[in-house]
Amino acid sequence: MSTSARVRQGQILELAHTSGLASVEELSERFDVTASTIRRDLTRLTSEGKIARTYGGAMALNGQVVESTFRQRNKQSTAAKRAIGRRARALVKPGQSILLDSGSTVAALAHELRDASELKLATTSLVVLDELAEAEEIHVECIGGTLRHSSAAFVGPLAEYCLERMSFDTVFLGADGVTPEAICEADMVQTRLKEVMCSRANTVYVLADSSKLNHTPFHAWARLPEAWTLITDAAASDAQLEGFRAAGVKIIIAR
Repeated sequence: MSTSARVRQGQILELAHTSGLASVEELSERFDVTASTIRRDLTRLTSEGKIARTYGGAMALNGQVVESTFRQRNKQSTAAKRAIGRRARALVKPGQSILLDSGSTVAALAHELRDASELKLATTSLVVLDELAEAEEIHVECIGGTLRHSSAAFVGPLAEYCLERMSFDTVFLGADGVTPEAICEADMVQTRLKEVMCSRANTVYVLADSSKLNHTPFHAWARLPEAWTLITDAAASDAQLEGFRAAGVKIIIAR
C-alpha cells in the first residue's frame, strides 16, 4: 500500500474521531479520489477494527462517539431548532391527534404548541410534558416505560405496548442523525420505538437541524417509511439535501 493511501486513511480515521462519520461521496470529494478508492480505504480500516460501516456507505468509529445528554443537546443549534419548531407548529391543525418523540428539536415544537387548542397529543418525552404542563386546552397522554436518563424520555416494551394500541394523524420525530432512508440513534431500544411510532401515524415528519443531515455517529438505525417529510433549517446546503431529494423525500425549510 502506498504512503499516500496510508496517510489518507489516517486522515479518514481522524475525521471519524472528530465527527463520527463521513459518506463515501463526501470523502471522495474531500480527498479528490474516486469513490471506489474510498471504499477500499474504508474496507481496510474496517478489517483493522478501526471503524464500522453503516448505511449508504457511511462510517463511524467504534467506541469513540459518546452520546450527549439532553441538556447538552439543548444548548446546540438553538436558533435553528426554534425555527424548525415554529415551522412544524404551522402544520398542526385543531382536532388532530399527534405523537411527539423525544429530543431537543421536538421539545422546541412542544414549546410552540402551548397555545394550541382542540388537540390530542401523546409523548414519551418528559421535556415535552413539562412544556405542556399548563396547556389546559391540549389533551395530553404520557407514554410510559423505562426512563432513559440521557434523553429524558421513556422507551422499552411498555412504551411500545402502549403505542401499538393507539393511532395518530401525525408523528414528529427527533434524530441524532438522519439519512434519506433511516434515523440514526445511540441504541436499538430507541430505534425500535421510533419504528413503532412511524407505524402508528398517517404522516411522518423528522425534525432535524442541518448538522444532523447525513450524520451517522452511532450504529442503531430506524428505517423510515417510503413517504416522509424532513423539516430542517435554512443552513442546510444543496449538497446535504441532494440525497434526500433524489430519494423522493419531501423537504420543508424553516426560514
